[in-house]
Amino acid sequence: MPVTGSFVAGDYAVFALMLAVSAAVGVYFAWADRGRGSSRDFLMGGRSLTAVPVSLSLTASFMSAITVLASPAEVYRYGASFGLVGFSYAVTVVVTSEVFLPVFYRLDISSTYEYLELRFNRATRLLGTLLFIVQTILYTGIVIYAPALALNQVTGMDLWGAVISTGVVCTFYCTMGGLKAVVWTDVFQVGIMLAGFLSVIIRSVLLQGGLATIITDSQEGGRLKFWDFDPNPLRRHTFWTLTVGGSFIWVSVYGINQAQVQRYLSCRSITHARVSLYLNLLGLWSILLCSVLAGLCLYSVYKSCDPWSAGLVTAPDQLMPHLVMDILRDYPGLPGLFVAAAYSGSLSTVSSSINALAAVTVEDLIKPYTGMSEKHLSWTSKGLSFMYGALCIGMAGLASLMGGVLQAAISIFGIIGGPLLGLFTLGILFPFVNSKGALTGLVCGLVVALWVGVGAQIHPPPPEMSRPLELSTLGCDLSTAGRLNWSTAAPPAGMSSTATITTTTTNTTTPREDGNARSSLEDSWYSLSYLYFGPIGTVTVICVGVVVSLLTGGTELELESRLTWMREDMTSHRLFNRLREKSSRDLRPPPSQVGACRREPGFARDDEKKCGNSNPAFCDVELDLTKGSNTT
Repeated sequence: MPVTGSFVAGDYAVFALMLAVSAAVGVYFAWADRGRGSSRDFLMGGRSLTAVPVSLSLTASFMSAITVLASPAEVYRYGASFGLVGFSYAVTVVVTSEVFLPVFYRLDISSTYEYLELRFNRATRLLGTLLFIVQTILYTGIVIYAPALALNQVTGMDLWGAVISTGVVCTFYCTMGGLKAVVWTDVFQVGIMLAGFLSVIIRSVLLQGGLATIITDSQEGGRLKFWDFDPNPLRRHTFWTLTVGGSFIWVSVYGINQAQVQRYLSCRSITHARVSLYLNLLGLWSILLCSVLAGLCLYSVYKSCDPWSAGLVTAPDQLMPHLVMDILRDYPGLPGLFVAAAYSGSLSTVSSSINALAAVTVEDLIKPYTGMSEKHLSWTSKGLSFMYGALCIGMAGLASLMGGVLQAAISIFGIIGGPLLGLFTLGILFPFVNSKGALTGLVCGLVVALWVGVGAQIHPPPPEMSRPLELSTLGCDLSTAGRLNWSTAAPPAGMSSTATITTTTTNTTTPREDGNARSSLEDSWYSLSYLYFGPIGTVTVICVGVVVSLLTGGTELELESRLTWMREDMTSHRLFNRLREKSSRDLRPPPSQVGACRREPGFARDDEKKCGNSNPAFCDVELDLTKGSNTT
C-alpha cells in the first residue's frame, strides 16, 4: 500500500511531546506518593479524587483510538445515524448512577467482583474475574493495534514498532504512578483527542467552502438519514439497535466494568462519583459529535473518489489518517497532532485496562489466599501492571486478524460483557436469586452469546442487512472508474479480504462463497446486529437465573439489604425527602417572642388542642384589661 505522506520535524515534535507528558505524569505521582506503600493507594488513588478529573478520565477510557479512527469511517460508510448511540449514553449514565454505583460505593470494595462473593459465593466471583480478564486483554489488544494502523498509514513507520511503543509507554506510567497517574494522564489525553478532531474538522470546513457544503454533500449522499425505526433485529444499524442494543453494551462498560467502576470508587464521596458520571456524559456527547462531523467531512472530501475503492487504503480504519495527510500535509505539526490524538485515545484505554487487571488480580486472586503485607501487595500490583502490559502487547497480534476495530471491540464487550451484566443485575435487582441460579444463568448466557457472536464471525450477514451506502470512484483517475455500490458489488480485487468484517464479505446474494445457499440459521440467528450480542447474553442470564433460583428454593434466601438495590439509593428519592422536610419546616409557625406556644414537629390534632388557634393574635397575646386600664 502506498504511504500517503510522511512526518516532518514539527509532527514528530508534537507526537514526542504527548509521549513525554504522559510518561512525566507517571514519574511525578511515583515521586509524590513514594511514602505510601499500600496497594489501596496504588490501585484506588487513596479514595481522594474529585469529580472533574474522574469525569474526564471516564470519557477518555473507552473513547479511544477506536473512536478517533473507526467511528468517522463508520459514518462515512453507513451514515450519521451512528450518532443515535448518544441516546444510549444518557440511559447508561442514569442506570449506572441510580442502580449500580450506590451498591458498590456502600460496600467500600476495591474490585467489583468482590461483590459476587458477598452476594453469591466464591466460585461465582472467580468465574466473573476470569471472564473480565479475558475480555479486557482481548479488547486491549485491539486498542493497541488501532493507532498503529494510523502511524503505519501516515508515516510508513513499522507497524509492530508502533504496537510495542504504545504498550511500553502505557506500561511505564501505570507501573510507576498507579491510578492517580492513569486519571491525570487521561485528563491531558482527552484534550489531545478533541484537538486532533477539531484540526481535521476545521480544515475540512475551510477546504469545502463552509459547513453548509458538507451538510449538503452528506444529505445528497444519503448520510443524514437518522430515523430508521425498522424493528428488524437483523438490520445492522437502526434506531432500536443503536439505542436499545447500545444501552446494554455501555451499561456493561460503565455499570460493572472494573476499569470504570474503579474510578467511581476512588472518589472522595458518592456525590463526587455521581457528578463525575454526569460530567462524563457531556464529554461523551462532545466526542461523539466530533466523530460524526469528522465522518461527514470525510465523505464530503471523498464523495467523488473513495480511497478504499481506489485501493489507496487497504482498510476503512485507515481512511481518517489518509484524509489527515491529504488535507493537512502543508501544515507541519497538525498531522502529528491527529496521530497524537489517536495515540492518546489508545494510551488512556490501555492504561485503564492494565490498572484494572492488576486490581482484580490482587483483590480476587491473590489477597484472599495469601497473607501478604500491604507493602508486598503494593509491589505485587506494580509487577502485575508490568506483566499485563507485556501480555496486551502480545494480544495486539490477534487483533490484526479481527477485521474492523469498531465492530470487533463492541462484539467482545457484547459476548462477554453481556452475560456479566446479567449476573450483576441478578444480584442487585433480584433478592431471591441464589448462587445456583446465578452460576447456571452465567454459563448459559455465555454459551448463547458465544454461539451467536462466533457464528456471525464465521458466517457474516449479507450486505442487504448491513446496507452500506454508495461509494463513488467517478472522480478518480482509474482505468476501471465507475460507480461502486457496496450493496450489489464486492470490493475491488486489490483490497484485503480481511479489511473489515462488515463490508468485505463477498456475499452478494444469499449464496455463500462455496456456492451453497445460506441456511435459515445463517440468515436469522447469525445475521443479528452485532449490537444485540450483549442484550442476548444479559437476558439469557436473567431468565435462566430467575427460573433456576425459584426451582431451588431461592424464595427462602435471607439476604442483607445492603447487597441489593434500595429505594433510598435513588437520587430522586433523596431529593424528595429533602424537599418534604424543608416544606414541613417552612409550614411550621415561628415561635412568638413573648409567651410563645411552641409546637412539636408535625401538626397533630393534640397539638392544636394544647396550643389553640395558630393565629398569633390569639395565641401569643394575652388580653388583660387590668394591665391596660387607666386610673382616674
